[in-house]
Amino acid sequence: MSARGLGLALGLACLLAAAAAGAAAGRDTPFDDAEIVRAEDPAWFKTSFLDLRADLAEARAAGKQGLMILFGTQGCAYCKAFIERSLKDPDIAAVVRRHFDTLHLEMFDDADLTDFEGRSLPVKAFARREGAAFSPTVAFYGLDGRRLHRVVGYQPPARFREVLDYVVGGHHRTLAYRDYLERRAPVRTIAAAPDALRRDALFEPPPYDLDRRRPAARPLLVLFEAPGCEACRAFHAQVLVDPEVRALLARFQVVQLNARDAATLLRAPDGRRITPRRWAEELGLAPLPAMVFFDAAGREVLRNDAVTYRQRMVNSLRYVLEEAYLRGITYQRYARERTAERLAQEDPKAQP
Repeated sequence: MSARGLGLALGLACLLAAAAAGAAAGRDTPFDDAEIVRAEDPAWFKTSFLDLRADLAEARAAGKQGLMILFGTQGCAYCKAFIERSLKDPDIAAVVRRHFDTLHLEMFDDADLTDFEGRSLPVKAFARREGAAFSPTVAFYGLDGRRLHRVVGYQPPARFREVLDYVVGGHHRTLAYRDYLERRAPVRTIAAAPDALRRDALFEPPPYDLDRRRPAARPLLVLFEAPGCEACRAFHAQVLVDPEVRALLARFQVVQLNARDAATLLRAPDGRRITPRRWAEELGLAPLPAMVFFDAAGREVLRNDAVTYRQRMVNSLRYVLEEAYLRGITYQRYARERTAERLAQEDPKAQP
């Protein structure tokens, strides 16, 4: 076996061992996502002069598989959790360092960056172009500058190990990420998993006619889950019980769908007849639970399959209800504005 092949095998072995240890240790611990925090990057992150061609050349010279770019923003609790819990995990760090050079870019940086094709644009424009809808977002790029995979939002250690196995193992060449996760699901599913989804009085009962070719009275939230989904159970127990979240949800039409259901037909906002499974596939939703927000006219406003705690849920609901998207701002920009407002209320001298 070549040295590179041996390295790949050892890396995947480390991932499997770490995944087993992580499963034994229990699920990821929730954190306060409203907290304004700072995190120190690992010492092995690369310093970039914002020329991605040069960064890629260095990765190639070092025998790496490509670049991993972390799009984050100041004060982000999800960014800190990802850095402290996942990227500073010794086994995860070893695999990332073996296969990728890693850069950390500020999502709202006005500085000019040279992309892989030699074009100049602001870092914030590059982040938006690359689909960094939430902080953090992680994107992997091959040695030709093409994006291999992107994951949006906080990635707990167990989930990020799956991401790395998907990319490092080359599964991205033949499988969509959601299909990869579904193939692994039998290994991760609890044997005594319930057959039904966890219901809530806020959810509209079936059958589902979500046709919005004629505008509705309220915006729409479609929640995709699956039977036996531990993350879905935690979302109900930790987020959907919150009084402010529930008060905001009461202003939506809320529909819960089984993302594995390939038999039941519903009518989507654009009028099509489709099954929940097919719809989830078209939307590219991977980890569950996943949420898709539509306005009263049936236009998709926000899509989120990232780990979401209370403050991000509140911000998402308000972003739709206040129609902030009509101002041309992204969710993350809106969340940044809300953070600045909270800081000003708590301390008028505080800087956003």
